[in-house]
Amino acid sequence: MNTTELLNIAETFGTPTYVYDSDIITQQYRKLRNSFKPLNVKLHYAMKALSNVNVLRILRNQGASLDAVSIQEIHLALRAGFTPETIMYTPNCVSFEEIREAVEVGVTINLDNLNMLEKFGAHYGDSVSCCIRINPHIMAGGNSNISVGHIDSKFGISIHQIRHVVRIADHYNMKIVGLHMHTGSDILDADVFLRGANLLYDVASEFPNLQFMDFGSGFKVAYRDQEMYTDVEHIGQKIVESFQKFCTSYGRELELWFEPGKYIVSESGCLLVKTNVVKQTTSTVFVGVDSGQNHLLRPMMYNAYHRIDNISNDAGEKKLYSIVGNICESDTFGHDRLLNEVREGDILSISNAGAYGFSMSNQYNARFRPAEVLIHNGMPHLIRKRETMEDLIRNEVEIPSLIEEEELSNIH
Repeated sequence: MNTTELLNIAETFGTPTYVYDSDIITQQYRKLRNSFKPLNVKLHYAMKALSNVNVLRILRNQGASLDAVSIQEIHLALRAGFTPETIMYTPNCVSFEEIREAVEVGVTINLDNLNMLEKFGAHYGDSVSCCIRINPHIMAGGNSNISVGHIDSKFGISIHQIRHVVRIADHYNMKIVGLHMHTGSDILDADVFLRGANLLYDVASEFPNLQFMDFGSGFKVAYRDQEMYTDVEHIGQKIVESFQKFCTSYGRELELWFEPGKYIVSESGCLLVKTNVVKQTTSTVFVGVDSGQNHLLRPMMYNAYHRIDNISNDAGEKKLYSIVGNICESDTFGHDRLLNEVREGDILSISNAGAYGFSMSNQYNARFRPAEVLIHNGMPHLIRKRETMEDLIRNEVEIPSLIEEEELSNIH
């Protein structure tokens, strides 16, 4: 996306606005898929990263499957044209009623705790197959909030509880068709995957009906210039060698699944914001924009770095700014950034905002969530309208007696 294109989008659709490039989404998907040839690989896009129906359809047209973590995401996937057999459902701390609803839809069920596993076995026996999410107790990820495979994580069934899993599966004659793990995000080292893989290989001998293994995801993208990123070709080669050896010892070829989210959509997106004020204090020059942590939460929640550029003043002198939002809260997009001189009204572009940007947005401070625009076949398309006041109050229900009390108090 070039500067002129982004400025035209800001002028046409206003700000703040998320902008995504479908070509980058497609390129990232194909690059990852091709890294694991000649294995029978299925990429289940983690739709929690970005679930706009148009983005889902782009990936469906590329042959992707989906990873859903709620019954609502399952229904969004079906709306986008995905068939149940292409959807993996990996819930966490949900009711058994939700799991039953997912079974009725026909998606692949991935269970991550012993109680639900036993309920599932008691209810379905061998009539409905399932996958088991294993917690390998491997610490991985760029932030504690996205490290999900360690011993204190709420996710998955401990690798040390496998004997209990086997007893439950045998007692109810359950059909376990997959083993799953996910250690965290921003993983650079192939050994992290291989350590977890070797644990799953050892466990596999307990389950003779496996059809696939799911290694989760966690592939890192670069947020800073010169920052390391996951070399998926290198990791792919290592995993191919490892998985082929396993399949030989297991006695037949299994499918290998991954659940990439950030890797596929992060670099495709940016958030366009407009400068409201340039505020000089005794120690800092703040650039205050018309967005905030309610639109892009990652900097505040994960201390995440996102490159910020002043696309309205490419030739301006470089100056040091802290870019902050309009939310009544500590609300910073970036501290001490060198930007081309920023003036009121200038448009800033916040990069790598395609993943966990809009999907984590909210209406804090009664602010509207932003619009979304997709550049597809070289043309910008509005794919989500900016919210309005009607969206804020749509589900509120007024108590008539309170209105009457207000009228009476005004009389008196």
